[in-house]
Amino acid sequence: MMSSLTDRMFQAAVEGLLDRDSDLCNQVVADDDEIDVLEKKVDLDGINLLVRFQPVASDMRQVISAMKISTSLERIADQSVTIARRAKRLNARPAMRELALLEPNYHLALLIFRDSIRAFADGDCEHARTLKLKDRELDALTDKLTDSLSEVVAHDSVWVPGYLDLIFVARAFERIGDNSANIAEDSFWRDQAEDIRHTYGPKTEQ
Repeated sequence: MMSSLTDRMFQAAVEGLLDRDSDLCNQVVADDDEIDVLEKKVDLDGINLLVRFQPVASDMRQVISAMKISTSLERIADQSVTIARRAKRLNARPAMRELALLEPNYHLALLIFRDSIRAFADGDCEHARTLKLKDRELDALTDKLTDSLSEVVAHDSVWVPGYLDLIFVARAFERIGDNSANIAEDSFWRDQAEDIRHTYGPKTEQ
């Protein structure tokens, strides 16, 4: 339920941005309350299971990973709200052609998110291991976009508020990628009892 609602919120936030639909953005903000309720429910159920049954090994990892993944989903939903709120600010101003620059970042963030959920649901450890590298691709795209927008700001100060909103949206996509990679790592730990966080080697200089 959480992953489906989070997916819907993320897509709706971006649709509200690209289509200049502020009503859709308002719905994203309203839906965040349901995500918060579901996160608390997962945590409560998880704690009750740990206390009542004291699971070990794979059973324990199943419970703990579900609790951790619900936290990541809640954070992704929060970033969707950030996108929706920035979109409303942008919608109140004249349309910016630079908005199209965000689309590659969005598509990659959405791919990482959906692949992380699929890896968790299917127990696909090999696929889960690959998503951190895709997250780094998203980091590089974000840095490139931020640099490009910053250069434009330096020559056209009138549009500074709009460019800043675009940068914040790009950063939200980046954080969605980060949290999605966390989901994949928690899925891998659940199934393989191996912590693969921080084991991908240093980031390549861009």
